[in-house]
Amino acid sequence: MVVYLVGAGPGDADLITLKAIKALNKADVVLYDYLANDEILEHAPKDAKKIYVGKKAGEHYKTQDQINELIVEQAKENDTVVRLKGGDPFVFGRGGEEILALMENDIKFEVIPGVTSAIGAPTSLGLPVTHRAIATSVTLVTGHEDPTKKESQVKWDYTADTLVILMGIGNIKENTSEIMKYRSGDTPVCVIESGTLPDENVIFGTLENIADKEINTPAILIIGDVVSLYKDIYNY
Repeated sequence: MVVYLVGAGPGDADLITLKAIKALNKADVVLYDYLANDEILEHAPKDAKKIYVGKKAGEHYKTQDQINELIVEQAKENDTVVRLKGGDPFVFGRGGEEILALMENDIKFEVIPGVTSAIGAPTSLGLPVTHRAIATSVTLVTGHEDPTKKESQVKWDYTADTLVILMGIGNIKENTSEIMKYRSGDTPVCVIESGTLPDENVIFGTLENIADKEINTPAILIIGDVVSLYKDIYNY
């Protein structure tokens, strides 16, 4: 028995890797997330069991502990299990937690990387998160921490030229207010809704006013001067 932790990419079904497709081709069971494009499931055999374990803002179908238990259970009953996760398994994907559960049960596993939306969504638009003389560093940060933590690990005092926030729309007002303690309110910001998908949408603003915009999830925030560069290149 083996479990493949597979990154499904940022949204567009064509952005999944060949190695991920090969794992799906031989899957007996696929446990998939809300952010994993349904078209990707077509790479699994028709008789493969497909189990939805998705989590979205304010709507958790299963807890992470329940997902861990289900992966272990399916691995003990089947030869090949694919855990299909949106983006990359290790970029706020809790892949590490799932690996620990597999290790505790002596279950063999392999991790197959995926394109994280933090990079894939802006890149597909032509927005460089780094650019010589403008941005030589980038920080990826979650906009929604585990509420059971005793103390927040996110302090918002990051000094990278570009800041990319995932899962941050629900707390966008609070987060941008904190960031403005360290960055100017007129710092350019853009939001990419449904990155790489047909209904993709880009919203521009600043740290001071982006929270006032109408934004739909899933979406990521990009903060920094690369946003102005992108607007100049494409004449926004």
